[in-house]
Amino acid sequence: MEDKKIQAMHNVIMENRAKLTLTGVKDIHSFDDELDLVETEMGILTIKGADLKMNKLNLDNTELSVEGRIIALVYSESEIEKKGKMFNKIFK
Repeated sequence: MEDKKIQAMHNVIMENRAKLTLTGVKDIHSFDDELDLVETEMGILTIKGADLKMNKLNLDNTELSVEGRIIALVYSESEIEKKGKMFNKIFK
């Protein structure tokens, strides 16, 4: 029987580029009024903006709410995911 990795839910809801609600949040790597680095179930999410404020953070429920002028949302893989993929290629 093959093991299938079950991935937790991750949702992004943006309202008028002024309010962002995230689920599936694992950790906050950095947060200031212009750039936020958030580790999610789907990788690292970079939130770029102006006057960004964290309204709600509940890591037990994996939720984050941010308000401000949202300019960009960019995903990238975490370093752990990159290393895991590299090892998978080596040992295939």
